[in-house]
Amino acid sequence: MTRISLGLVTLLALSSAVSIVNAHEGHDHAQKKFNIPGDEDYSSNAPDLQDFKATSIKAPFLEQFADNWSARWTASEATKETTAEGEVFSYVGQWSVEEPTVYPGLKGDKGLVAKSPAAHHAISASLPEVIDNKDKTLVVQYEVKAQTGLECGGAYMKLLTDSPEGIKFKEFSNDTPYTIMFGPDKCGSTNKVHFIFRHKNPVTGVYEEKHLQSAPLAKLGSLTNLYTLIVKPDQTYEIKINGESASSGSLLEDFQPPVNPPKEIDDPTDSKPANWVEVAQIPDPKATKPDDWDEDAPARILDEKAVKPSDWLEDELAEIPDPDAVKPEDWDDEEDGDWVPVSIPNPKCENNGCGKWVRPYISNPAYKGKWSAPLIDNPDYKGVWAPRKIANPAFFEDLHPSNFEKIGAVGFEIWTMQKDILFDNIYIGHSVADAEALAAETWEIKHAAEKKQEELANPKPKSLEGPPSFKEDPVGFLVGHLREFIELAREDPMNAIHSRPMVSAVLAAIIGVTLGLGLILVGLLTAAPRTGTPRAASKAKKTDEVTADDDDKEVKPKADGKSGSKEDVVLRKRTTVVEETDE
Repeated sequence: MTRISLGLVTLLALSSAVSIVNAHEGHDHAQKKFNIPGDEDYSSNAPDLQDFKATSIKAPFLEQFADNWSARWTASEATKETTAEGEVFSYVGQWSVEEPTVYPGLKGDKGLVAKSPAAHHAISASLPEVIDNKDKTLVVQYEVKAQTGLECGGAYMKLLTDSPEGIKFKEFSNDTPYTIMFGPDKCGSTNKVHFIFRHKNPVTGVYEEKHLQSAPLAKLGSLTNLYTLIVKPDQTYEIKINGESASSGSLLEDFQPPVNPPKEIDDPTDSKPANWVEVAQIPDPKATKPDDWDEDAPARILDEKAVKPSDWLEDELAEIPDPDAVKPEDWDDEEDGDWVPVSIPNPKCENNGCGKWVRPYISNPAYKGKWSAPLIDNPDYKGVWAPRKIANPAFFEDLHPSNFEKIGAVGFEIWTMQKDILFDNIYIGHSVADAEALAAETWEIKHAAEKKQEELANPKPKSLEGPPSFKEDPVGFLVGHLREFIELAREDPMNAIHSRPMVSAVLAAIIGVTLGLGLILVGLLTAAPRTGTPRAASKAKKTDEVTADDDDKEVKPKADGKSGSKEDVVLRKRTTVVEETDE
């Protein structure tokens, strides 16, 4: 009985622990109701956003897409022809300036949004003044927010080359000359941040695109990402993503094709002479096959020294029919053929060889193979032929490629499968400090707010969280360790006790207190009450008469099915009455 009671008390304590954990988790769930953008209650849980304020920073070009943006930006009406298949596409992608719909970072902050999925987009704006970067630092910075993600598409920006004839913005297309193309691009195996600049050969007058060879990986998502390009007069560049350096190097060394062509090139008119020998070695014409060279000798021969093992069982088969196999009941010999049991390895051959013994093969020590003359240096060898070098007629040396072609406009000419790609806070100028100050006013604030919203919308699973500290949340601290203990106890109770001694001690205390209280309660309930004197108790008798203690009266139903009152019929109880005796 005592063991049963202890078991019940232990079960009660563990059940209480589980109830505490469940109750705390339920409380957490009620307190931490997370919503995603678009839910009715999302705004109530989202952090308070700061109001957007236009910057006071000045630059050759700075665009925050405030009022009258359409007066500055022109959507393209051009068509685009692919060279591979001759297909013609129109830039039908729609543009809009609006606040983000996913994780807004600032109240009233608007950006330029490419609205159409699976479409070509093109839009551009003229710079207030032409940028000449001669002997200056060039800084290009802008924000990209792929609100619905970006699986395949571009989000790069082009700085369009100034033209004496003027830039035709409504005809802006992939053929429009640009000075720099910078920004993320992702589709299939492509995932990079482009940095391409067009460079003019001063000798031939031909423009050539110079591509950064080791481009950094792009970062694209529903949070705003900041892309910064810095090119200095010392011909170095740096690409930053979200304020952190992602790539740096030299314009003269890290681009392909190189900025400067080689001084010499192969003579296109030169050709290899007909008698030019490029074979370095030839068979020795004086060598002869030795007389004892047997080309017919086999590579392997029987081992004449091998002896059959004494325990070899030649009369036993290596495999025998399975003696336990049974012909299936539905086997039809006429349709399925004669039934044959499956074969199994002969158990007698497990440690011995079985069947006919065959002498093994070994390598033939006399084998030499087919004879061939040894190689010797070719006396006529002249080396690998190469055309002679001549001076490169297109050679030039530009040691300052950072003096880019003049920039007259900025534009986005992209194709994307996803919609709602937002661009904002475009800076084109010469001050790294101003670009950083603009980022501090805008991106840093909105990115922090977006991050909080993302965490609210995608709470970290509790299974990945450790228990809070006792100082932070005493109840959560205890419940967290209880939860871990219960999970371990389900698999291995002893391991749970050894690995979580503190929890084991707490549970032992709970069990001890509960057991103590239970024993006290049992003692109180089982103690015999003393009624009257022993003498009076000995003369107690049983009677069916109604006594004054009969408080609980049961009412008999009447014959008509209705309940009667207490006065109608009284169901008498058997009770013990104490007779009083005269002394």
